[in-house]
Amino acid sequence: MNSSKKITLKVGGKLADTERQAITGMASSRKIAIAAGVLYLITHVTSIGARFLYGPILNNAGYITGSGADAQVMVGVLFEVILALAVVGTAVALFPVVKRQNEGVALGYVGLRTLEAGVIAVGVVPLLAIITLRQHLAVTAGASTETLLAVSNALVSFHHWTFLVGPGFICGTNTVLMAYLMYKTGLVPRFIPVLGLIGGPLVFAYNTALMFGLVEQISVWAAIAVIPIFSWELTLACWMIIKGFKPTATTTTFALQTLSPETRFLTAER
Repeated sequence: MNSSKKITLKVGGKLADTERQAITGMASSRKIAIAAGVLYLITHVTSIGARFLYGPILNNAGYITGSGADAQVMVGVLFEVILALAVVGTAVALFPVVKRQNEGVALGYVGLRTLEAGVIAVGVVPLLAIITLRQHLAVTAGASTETLLAVSNALVSFHHWTFLVGPGFICGTNTVLMAYLMYKTGLVPRFIPVLGLIGGPLVFAYNTALMFGLVEQISVWAAIAVIPIFSWELTLACWMIIKGFKPTATTTTFALQTLSPETRFLTAER
């Protein structure tokens, strides 16, 4: 067998192995898409659920001195802990897929999602502190009602600030990173990442205005800022669960990753 035939067989063997690996990769990416989609949905359910469950403690200035709904608030805390874990889970699940487009940006997304989750977790601590103070009023009997109310209001404000920094600034930034990666890879239809590319900056801008007192927390501007990013995450989650990633994009990505530089060149020449 001459050298040219040996090269052909060698390249053909590599291409056959690449095809098998690409098929395996497609099956793996389908599982990743479902896992990431489910985690995104969990973040929506837990974040919205926590907002409702926190009603008694966030909307009642006298909660610390009254008969508070501690069990309800504690369930809300549990929801936010699950939310923080799911936020990290979305980044970890998608990293193996999107890193092939741009590993630096993918790492940035993982880092920012982890930071967002950390801020969310910190945000539940002041609410737990209020519950502890309320349940141990006998220990704080020497403190005046005004002092307790001031401490409670300060802790609630602490929680509000963490919400602005975490799901506000940090989420707005990491949304742009993932939307960019999804747009460049073509793993999902382009209209989905476009929602993220619009929604991320809008949320960041709205929270900046909120921080400086230019807008109210509950307003038309809040709805305008939240709708695109909410649509981005919900649409992305449903698409990944129902449809998965686009097969052509997935196959190309896995195939190029498994070929050596020499084989890529020879494949391009065929």
